[in-house]
Amino acid sequence: MSRIGRMPIAIPAGVTVDIAENNKVTVKGPKGTLERVLPAEMEIKLEGAEVIVSRPNDLKRMKSLHGLTRTLINNMVVGVTDGYEKVLEVNGVGYKAQKNGKKLVLSLGYSHPVEMTDPEGLESVVQDNKITVKGIDKEKVGQYAAEIRAKREPEPYKGKGIKYADEVIRRKVGKTGKK
Repeated sequence: MSRIGRMPIAIPAGVTVDIAENNKVTVKGPKGTLERVLPAEMEIKLEGAEVIVSRPNDLKRMKSLHGLTRTLINNMVVGVTDGYEKVLEVNGVGYKAQKNGKKLVLSLGYSHPVEMTDPEGLESVVQDNKITVKGIDKEKVGQYAAEIRAKREPEPYKGKGIKYADEVIRRKVGKTGKK
């Protein structure tokens, strides 16, 4: 039995969960509304202040979808109550990030500044050399943060580039001269 899939999802005060046909789940909370169509095979029931996900049988596919479905609903509930954020750091001489309206302007050692527009429902905040991406959809926050990081990934010799705040870059020793 899926240990994660079995756990009920507690719904905090101020959050409403609607389950329509074809397992279309809508979660409304203080920070906004999220909706998602989940696998139709899973049974999603609202019991009091809890959402319970159950599976019809023990096929491998059903087992894998069980935990996934429960986690996706839980991420939606957490998103509309607390929201998600990812922090990135810009390291390197002359590397910097600026906010220009809804545009994020990155100077990353290229011949031109890299401009990125914040996607719908997300906002990025620049403070010193840190970029914070905030939003209610965990998937979108992670995707946008990954796209920013991909503009100049950290390199192992000097550690220059954009890295996640909690990421550790394994450093390498440069080459030495001949004797």
